[in-house]
Amino acid sequence: MSLRTAFIRLGIAAAGGALAVGAATSPALAGDDWGDHDSSHDSSHPRYYKGRISAPGGLNLRDKPTRSSSVIGFAEYGEVVSIFCKTPGQSVQGNPLWYLLADGTWAWGAARYIDNIGASPRWC
Repeated sequence: MSLRTAFIRLGIAAAGGALAVGAATSPALAGDDWGDHDSSHDSSHPRYYKGRISAPGGLNLRDKPTRSSSVIGFAEYGEVVSIFCKTPGQSVQGNPLWYLLADGTWAWGAARYIDNIGASPRWC
């Protein structure tokens, strides 16, 4: 395993641990029906937003919100995806927003190539 891969895995583990600690210490919201946190999440859940891929050749999905990060997935042109949240990242054709997608794997897609269906996603 390369040093870069080791650092990436360490970063992912640290981020996951921080999320777990935050989730464990956050109070439950009244009426929050998102209590089923198993790995077979339902991408049609109300906590997800929808978007349609508008990149003519499809969109590479990445492990970070940058164009230079590793490609970990792909979404076809016209495909409807589930969006968990948005964050600023590397600008793509003037658009600095990236969406965290929750379709099978957690991956980042440049918002420049994902058209919102309905409401704009919340901030991560």
